[in-house]
Amino acid sequence: MVEEKFIFTASAKKSVFTTIGVGILLLIIGLFFVAKFGGHDHHASEGHATEHVANADHHAADHSHDDHGHGDHHEKSLWVKRLIKNIWHNNVFFTGISIIGVFFVAFNYVAWAGWGVLIRRIPLAMGSFIPVIGVLLIVSFLIFNHDIFHWTHQYLYDKSSPLYDPIIAGKEGYLNFPFYLIRTILYFVAWYLSWMFLRKYAIQEDLTGDIKWYDKSVVLSAGFLVIFGITSSTAAWDWVMSIDTHFFSTMFGWYVFASWFITGLAVMTLIIIYLKEAGLLTGVNENHLHDLGKFLFAFSIFWTYIWFSQFLLIYYANIPEEAVYFVERLKNDAYSPFFFFNLIINFLIPFLILMTRDAKRQVMIIKVIAVCIIIGHWSDFYLMITPALLGNDGGFDFWFFFVELGMFLIYGGLFLFFTLTSLSKAGLIPKNDPMLEESVHHHVY
Repeated sequence: MVEEKFIFTASAKKSVFTTIGVGILLLIIGLFFVAKFGGHDHHASEGHATEHVANADHHAADHSHDDHGHGDHHEKSLWVKRLIKNIWHNNVFFTGISIIGVFFVAFNYVAWAGWGVLIRRIPLAMGSFIPVIGVLLIVSFLIFNHDIFHWTHQYLYDKSSPLYDPIIAGKEGYLNFPFYLIRTILYFVAWYLSWMFLRKYAIQEDLTGDIKWYDKSVVLSAGFLVIFGITSSTAAWDWVMSIDTHFFSTMFGWYVFASWFITGLAVMTLIIIYLKEAGLLTGVNENHLHDLGKFLFAFSIFWTYIWFSQFLLIYYANIPEEAVYFVERLKNDAYSPFFFFNLIINFLIPFLILMTRDAKRQVMIIKVIAVCIIIGHWSDFYLMITPALLGNDGGFDFWFFFVELGMFLIYGGLFLFFTLTSLSKAGLIPKNDPMLEESVHHHVY
């Protein structure tokens, strides 16, 4: 194999910074008009009003105390609340994409999988964004914790307070500020150290050719998978499920992981195709693309399986603390379009289009599906996070494209900058990997 090196050119950097600049401009324009015209200016529909009555105990605790503020939830302007929502939404979304890169590398090491050696450096580079997004998420929590998480208000745990909430008080052992902050810091420290050593071992393997670095990578990957198996679920509980403080689902960790994983695969696939079209990764062929297509196909179905399992169990049991989650999203006119859009773009489109063998080997088809998956699962996280933070003001409106797209472009541009910078600092091909020949001659029958 000829040694290949990715050069992060000045023009490519200019494109990334332009993307960030356009995002900032769109965000400012959108927030200005939301502040001026109130953005999404509709109130609860009759059906949603009925739902509020039916779930009064939930909303009284989580959304409607005039003096608790949910971080002064009702005192802050809509544009401020929408900005905070978007910051947290994209923090969680891009954290998942970054850590999935490391997860992909790790499970391929542990499985002794040879087919993906030629593309390994791409998911490994995605992990370079972990410390950046970690700082953004932790700082966001420190500044906006009351605006995002109702459980951060101390009066909820005071039995003498008229706003005492026995359900939330029962979760105090887990949902308390110090423990939450410590957990979040530990997540990012563990993930970052795992990425840092995996990258160090990969570079040492390139320099020395010693097989011991490959063996070290396998051992470290096995440990990381155990850590990730626990922390991916607890992070989902902490960062997403606890926003709806009364709500709980035993499948929620799996659900968030499934959404993260398929999105990370889609991002990784697009970067690989970008490099291939730039004349790099010459050893990557339609057989590797086929396997990536199979991943996208399979885990779109896996996400749907988890989605349906969670929905069916909650629907069948009809426990108020569980059912309110879907009632808020399905019966509210502001969010019901997203509910059905998720199923179409995240399941039906990948399932129907990628079903055939030939479709998985066509670059254009894979690119379109990967983009659909990224949009679809961004929408999935939007639906997980927004209803509890914005209520009826979180639905689709004209300024939706400006505010939400702007913030997405800012975070996406930052992610690409750090990923491509990391990619440019080492060779694209793990030239001394013992599985390299298997990847070079990989063929899908």
